Amino acid sequence: MTGCKLSINTKPWSGQTLNIMKKKLSLFWTFFKIGAFTFGGGYAMLPLIEREIVENKGWLSQEEMVDIFAISQSFPGAVAINSAIFIGKKICGYTGALFALLGTILPSFVIITIVAIIFERISDISFIKAAFKGISSAVVALLIVAAIRVGKTAIRDKSGILIFIIALVLLVIIKIHPVYVIIMGILSGLLIYFIKISNIKNK
Repeated sequence: MTGCKLSINTKPWSGQTLNIMKKKLSLFWTFFKIGAFTFGGGYAMLPLIEREIVENKGWLSQEEMVDIFAISQSFPGAVAINSAIFIGKKICGYTGALFALLGTILPSFVIITIVAIIFERISDISFIKAAFKGISSAVVALLIVAAIRVGKTAIRDKSGILIFIIALVLLVIIKIHPVYVIIMGILSGLLIYFIKISNIKNK
């Protein structure tokens, strides 16, 4: 599935080696573009990652992307960085994970370093404030699109709808910490799985 494995007798600068390096550089550049033009944090990057990796490049399927997003949110760290590592690993192994990771974090590192130097000088300028306000509003739309696209693939049956509703109530109304909601989702998924297995065995 990675498409980046070398055969045993491959020469250092053979056509296969160059093609693999091109793919890794393409992986880096894809995540670099996403990291450079996405505002609002990791979740705002998800629809762009999905479009590039699934629709434009065809490297992974929609189902694989949903699984990666779900796993990435279950681990500590930024969801976009976790997703980049998982995607890079799946496409081009460990070096692919490194290329995807660097592509994701380099734009933020460079931009934040520059902004940190000049922010105090420009933060009070009215059109700068207006620009950031517009960016914040656009980010909300990106988050909604990400939720809708992931939901279409992740929520496939009545049990999925039920878990979604319970999780939404716990987060929005009861205001339980997201970590506990994720744990609840894991336990619910396992419970449903074992119930289905039990029903199959009893037939």
